[in-house]
Amino acid sequence: MHLIFSLHAIRRMFKRGITVDDVRAVIENGKTIEEYSDDTPYSSRLVLGWSANRPIHVVVADNMEEKETIVVTVYKPDSLIWLPGFERRRKP
Repeated sequence: MHLIFSLHAIRRMFKRGITVDDVRAVIENGKTIEEYSDDTPYSSRLVLGWSANRPIHVVVADNMEEKETIVVTVYKPDSLIWLPGFERRRKP
């Protein structure tokens, strides 16, 4: 799968000190924790992975026809929003 980074994702990665290698490792070795099948133009998913003992969430959209994975955004999950382990959101 070929990775394509949105401008938004690149800006967030730079701001948060997250590297391309970090993102690639999360996508390749992480766990899909949410799926957004209604997203357009491609369904997307939220992937949780770890780099240097820090959790990272990566939202990707999969363009299966072109064999591309589009990195939409990247962030360190907030413990005020996510339960321990960062796989499930806290209830509002």
